[in-house]
Amino acid sequence: MKKPLTLLILGIFLSQFSFGQENYFFPGEKFDPAIPSPSDFLGYEIGEWHTRYDLIVKYFEKLDEISDMASLKTIGYTHELRPKIILTISSPSNMENLEEIRLKQLQLADPSQSKPEVSSMPAIIHQGYGVHGNEPSSAEAAMLTAYWLMASQSELATNLRENSVVHFDPTVNPDGRDRHSHWANTNKGFPPVADPLDREHNEVWPGGRTNHYWFDLNRDWLPLAHPESQAKIAWYHTWYPNVTTDFHEMGTNSTYFFEPTKPYGSENPVVPRKNYDDINVRFAKYFSKYLDEIGSLYWTKEVFDNSYPGYGSTYPDIHGGLGLVFEQASSRGHLQNSQRGEISFAFTIRNHVRSSLATMEAALDNKDFMHDYLREFFETAVSEGSDDPAGNYVFGDEYDESRNQLFVKLLLDHHIKVYENDSDIDLGNYSFKKGKSWVVPTSQPQFRMVRSMFEEVTEFADSVFYDASTWTMAHTYGMPFATSSGIKPGDEVTEVSEIGYPFPEGKAYAYLIDWADYYAPRMLNDLQKAGIHVEVINRPFTSQTTSDVVEFGAGTLMIPMGFQDLDETELLEKLKELANKNHQQVYATKTGLNLQGIDLGSNLVGAVTEPKVIMVVGDGVSSYEAGEIWYLLDSQVGMPITKVNSDDMGRVNLFDYNTLVLPSGNYNSFSEGFLDHLKDWLQRGGTIVSLKSASLWLNRAGITNEKMVERPENSDPIALPYADRNAFEGAKAVGGSIYMAKLDLTHPITYGYRRDQLPVYRNSSIFVQPSQNKYLTPIRYTEDPLLGGYISDENLELMKQSASLIISPVGRGRVINFYDSPNFRGTWFGTNKLFLNALFFGDIMD
Repeated sequence: MKKPLTLLILGIFLSQFSFGQENYFFPGEKFDPAIPSPSDFLGYEIGEWHTRYDLIVKYFEKLDEISDMASLKTIGYTHELRPKIILTISSPSNMENLEEIRLKQLQLADPSQSKPEVSSMPAIIHQGYGVHGNEPSSAEAAMLTAYWLMASQSELATNLRENSVVHFDPTVNPDGRDRHSHWANTNKGFPPVADPLDREHNEVWPGGRTNHYWFDLNRDWLPLAHPESQAKIAWYHTWYPNVTTDFHEMGTNSTYFFEPTKPYGSENPVVPRKNYDDINVRFAKYFSKYLDEIGSLYWTKEVFDNSYPGYGSTYPDIHGGLGLVFEQASSRGHLQNSQRGEISFAFTIRNHVRSSLATMEAALDNKDFMHDYLREFFETAVSEGSDDPAGNYVFGDEYDESRNQLFVKLLLDHHIKVYENDSDIDLGNYSFKKGKSWVVPTSQPQFRMVRSMFEEVTEFADSVFYDASTWTMAHTYGMPFATSSGIKPGDEVTEVSEIGYPFPEGKAYAYLIDWADYYAPRMLNDLQKAGIHVEVINRPFTSQTTSDVVEFGAGTLMIPMGFQDLDETELLEKLKELANKNHQQVYATKTGLNLQGIDLGSNLVGAVTEPKVIMVVGDGVSSYEAGEIWYLLDSQVGMPITKVNSDDMGRVNLFDYNTLVLPSGNYNSFSEGFLDHLKDWLQRGGTIVSLKSASLWLNRAGITNEKMVERPENSDPIALPYADRNAFEGAKAVGGSIYMAKLDLTHPITYGYRRDQLPVYRNSSIFVQPSQNKYLTPIRYTEDPLLGGYISDENLELMKQSASLIISPVGRGRVINFYDSPNFRGTWFGTNKLFLNALFFGDIMD
């Protein structure tokens, strides 16, 4: 019987690359036939298809089911409810004593406990794969490596099972992986098409790199904005692995990268030199040996960043282990042409398998050394912290209880010790109140993470950054903080207590809600959805409430009882329910006559328009920024936002909405007809909230007329070596740094802020002059704005002349131009309210 033509073609393709576990990935190896290989289980050879995440989970479940060498644990779930799993493999005797092994590892990482005998302790190895969904080879390598470790009869595999505990996380980003796998499999040809222009190699927007909300999870180990990272970090602190891997892919024309990264320029300042100068060098010899054996090309000591603490390959370095990043040239599909010929999916998988095996062998050979280093790391952290002149970091915002709790939780999630502040103290420009502020001592095992949270770094060994050049988390939360070596901490905080306030009793003339709390916008959104009429008080005032005399800031919400459609009993029940849900303090007043400031019936008080928001997404739009906005409104406000592809905007009637959000991007694809419609909608009162390059597009389109800051005449050298071009030109970029901005506290964009200075995040070189209208630049930079990160001297001077935010009037409407990043990576809680104010109060901003 003749085989069908498609099977013959497929057979030719498979034989060309010698597929099969024994023949291609593990030549010469013998395996236990009782352990099914991935291809046996899946019904196809690894590399033939992109394996769906549910099948990866099923394969690991099978290994757990059939062998006492494996144990599968679900540590959490993604946004799309895919399970986050860890498969642990070791010898049966080790698996029986797994909890004892884990506790000894934790004992080793705790300088307050006696040091266990390390020679009898197994190496703890964490193999992490696939944080970027469209870098798929590593998850396939995870299955093959787990199979090899369980089934191989080699001496190395036997020694590893006896003397190590290996944890496999096959896919850090399951949602993104499945998005990409579906694309690659759906567009696969028979035979595969290697042309880079083929549809298979070019995903549609936003691609599979990111998670459900279009976030790069390889930046989230520090902010912990998403459940994938939250689960991973919680698990990490139950083990403190000696070695953690982080497998990636890069451009098709590249080869293979392993550490060490670029010396000094790409290294984290809190990590001991021993990590870079000794441990990385030890392990690199194993990677080169394993890749030399199969003739793969590779490179080291260039480009890739180890400075930002939120990478999967950097976070372990700040916790006494070794984090390792690997980068493989990508086939971005099943087969693709490169400068060295065709690269197959199987080839990319094989290189990651080789590095996985090399990592385990290196960790095993250096087992005692790495255990000693883990102990040494935390011991030196305590001693260095004891000598640190800061002594303690004191932080807290007396006006925003929710943001305080969010920051305390972040510190606790990273196992940083936090204590109550038992006294009112003034430090620097801040007053810290008892019960509303906390103390973080530098003398603690997590001293290096404390530095990552609070230190402001402005001097660097390099001026070109792969990613952000600063990450002071206290600034991202807009958190006032100061140092004090003399303060005595109070009781240790072990968990974040839920905020609750008593609801005022008795009949009220009106109810008041302070806009300063982080979750006040969520409360307002819920009130509006419930049909409760809400007004905003546009000036500060002092009121005699039923509980006390209270000073309220501009932006305070008022619920006037005389102007409600709901029955009073129903309204009060709903108000109590929403106040409890959103942890908001509601004040009652029996009169509209205030003690100071405007009264509650002033003409400076008016109804809050319910936002009806549409956002442009799709080709040409930054998926990162769009995802940040989508996630903010979903997770922190509970507000639905209509997301429309850029090429569908011609079908939109903007008069069904009152607010249009334009993330950074190129909007030249908008038709002339839609532009006319957009201008008409603005003239009649619409609000555009635009970010960075979107604001530049609005200027070019003639919708706004803001002026750029003029750059000085070119002072570059006439000639430079060609090899210096990337470093010289890269140093001109503003790659991500923190600045102090000055707020006009009377403007609606700043409602809820009580201090006139606020840290902001900038990652663009867009410098725009303040508005010609002296009232419409409510956020500017201070005279000496740099708080942390790199910026060239020339750019810093340009920044001092530029605006952080401008309101551009257009007829009865307006454009609110953000030139910074108020929602960066889902963790800028300090500036989120600026963006939310633009949505809720945009119609009163000009």
